[in-house]
Amino acid sequence: MRANDVRRQYEIHTRKRMLYFAVATALLFVSFIAGFGTGPGTLSFSDFLTVFMGNGDELQNRILFTIRLPRLLAAVLSGLALSISGAIMQSVLRNPLGSPFTLGISNAAAFGASLAIMFPGLISFLPSGWIQQLAVSLSAFAWALTGCFFILFMARQRGASPVNIVLAGIIASTLFAALTSGLQFFADDTRLASIVYWTFGDLSKGTWQDLYIQASIVLPVTAFFMINARHYNALNQGDDTAHSLGVNVKQLRLVSMVLASLATAAIVSVYGMIAFVGLVIPHIVRRLIGGNETYLIPATAISGATFLLICDIIARTVISPVTLPVGIVTSVIGAPVFIFLMIKTNVFQWRS
Repeated sequence: MRANDVRRQYEIHTRKRMLYFAVATALLFVSFIAGFGTGPGTLSFSDFLTVFMGNGDELQNRILFTIRLPRLLAAVLSGLALSISGAIMQSVLRNPLGSPFTLGISNAAAFGASLAIMFPGLISFLPSGWIQQLAVSLSAFAWALTGCFFILFMARQRGASPVNIVLAGIIASTLFAALTSGLQFFADDTRLASIVYWTFGDLSKGTWQDLYIQASIVLPVTAFFMINARHYNALNQGDDTAHSLGVNVKQLRLVSMVLASLATAAIVSVYGMIAFVGLVIPHIVRRLIGGNETYLIPATAISGATFLLICDIIARTVISPVTLPVGIVTSVIGAPVFIFLMIKTNVFQWRS
């Protein structure tokens, strides 16, 4: 009887997961299609079909392939990267408030990008614009690693609690924000505008070349996280248990944090600060389908992409024809959602 109850519960939980994947995937598809019909310029659904059949005029082709499609793909890649990075940071640090934004890694990456903008002479020898943009991304990555290693150092200290790690993240976030403000103070008008523009979190900044670079980073990182899902499940049970199951805990934690920082830097270095995606989405998904990383990681990727797509649609329509930076929308939506989660559940007991 007990075995039958366990089997029944497992079947119910499996159907619940499959239903979630089906709904989330359908919502992602619908949001992606809806994104083609929102924004500046008139492009109806029939026009959208006409363009994809190769019969669109020059203006329609430009709106679709130069403006809207890159923006939609940017939302998908950014939402995927930030949400998965948050889920992995929460797992390897065993910290329910882990995310690229709350742990200061986004601010560190933004400082690195601002530094490259402030001192373009450091990359003036590079031959073309997109390679210089790659250098900005590398600068963002290098400083994101600085923030990452600081958090790892705090995580390894004896008796370090989730609260202490979050406080370390707040310290790192404040420090890098202050350094970025210092660059703004000494910048001329042109560079000041460029640096401030980073803080808005705007998906319109990217180009097709940026998308190629980001996809070459984010997709392999995502594949690595999915392949190692069972190792993260073992790590969730504690370091000793993971060791007994053959997991190299130190190496897994280090590599995971570095790769999550790399994915974060690839996004922040182009689009700027986009908050709450990596914090809220993993908690919502974990609450709905459980903490099994085998399902959590792909579900978080789909949900993060969908969430940022919906936020971008809102940003383009709420005060149309003016388009808001998507970072403003994610913060306005994400903050009350996380407060709701804190009221309804104790997020510090998310593994129980």
